[in-house]
Amino acid sequence: MRQGQEQVPVLLVHGARTSRTMWRRQVEILDAAGVPALAVDLPGHGTRMAERFTLAGAVAAVDDGVAALGGRALVVGLSLGGYVGIEHRARYPERSAGLVASSCCTPPQTRVRDAWLLAMRLVESRPDHGARLNDLLAGLALDPQSARDVAEGGYALEVMVDVLREVAASDTLTALAAGTSPVWLLNGRWDHFRGRERSMLAAARSGGTPARLVVVPRATHLVSLDAPVAYARVVLEAVAAVSEGAGALIPRSRAAAPTLGPRRREPLSSAR
Repeated sequence: MRQGQEQVPVLLVHGARTSRTMWRRQVEILDAAGVPALAVDLPGHGTRMAERFTLAGAVAAVDDGVAALGGRALVVGLSLGGYVGIEHRARYPERSAGLVASSCCTPPQTRVRDAWLLAMRLVESRPDHGARLNDLLAGLALDPQSARDVAEGGYALEVMVDVLREVAASDTLTALAAGTSPVWLLNGRWDHFRGRERSMLAAARSGGTPARLVVVPRATHLVSLDAPVAYARVVLEAVAAVSEGAGALIPRSRAAAPTLGPRRREPLSSAR
C-alpha cells in the first residue's frame, strides 16, 4: 500500500452473542495497523438479543454497519456472519469493497441441516439453552484467552432454530456468483464446514471476480480464535488489496506464525 493512502475500513460479523468480544484480537491487530474496524451484532445476538433473527434483518444490520464506516467496507464474516456477508455482497455490490468469508463453506441446504435443526431444538429446550455444554466444549477446544472471549460473549443458542430456517432460504453459490468484489474464503483445516469450499471458490470466480481460498493449519471452525494472528494477516492482506484497487492480484499469504504453542512453523495453504 502506498504511503498515505486511505485504507478501506473493515466490518466484522460473527454468529456469537456479542461480536465485539469474539473479534477482540482482530480488532486489536487492525487498530495497531491503523485500519478502521467495527464489529456489529446481528438480530438475536448481543445488543440485539430482543430481536427475532431474519436473514433480511441480518443483511440490513451489516449494511447499517457499512454505512457507519462511510458507505463502503471490506466485510469479514465467520460462520453465520460469513453467510450473511455473502448475501450482503450480492444485494449491495456497490457497498462491498471485498469479502472475507470464513467457516461457511457448506451450502445451508445440506442434507445434515435437518439433523442440526433437531439438535438445536433439543438444546433450546434445556433450561440454560446449552450454555454449560458450550462452556465445556470451548474449554476443551480453545486456548484459555479464546475460551474467556467466548464465555464473555455468551452464546446465541436460543436463536439457532430461526438461523437454520432463515439461512436455508439463501443460495450461497448464486449469491457468490452475483457479487462483483474480491473474495477470500478462509477456513481452518479441521473445520467441518469445509465440504464445498472448492465449489464456492468456483462460484465466486464464475463472473470474473478474483477469489482465493486460504486454509489455516491446525485450526477448527472457530479459526479466528484458534489462529488469531494468521486470521488477521489474511484480513490485512485483503485490506491492502482492495485499498489499492488491486483485488485482481490477490497476494499470497506469508507463513502463519504458530498460535497454539511452540509448534513447527507451517505455511498457510491455498487453492488458486
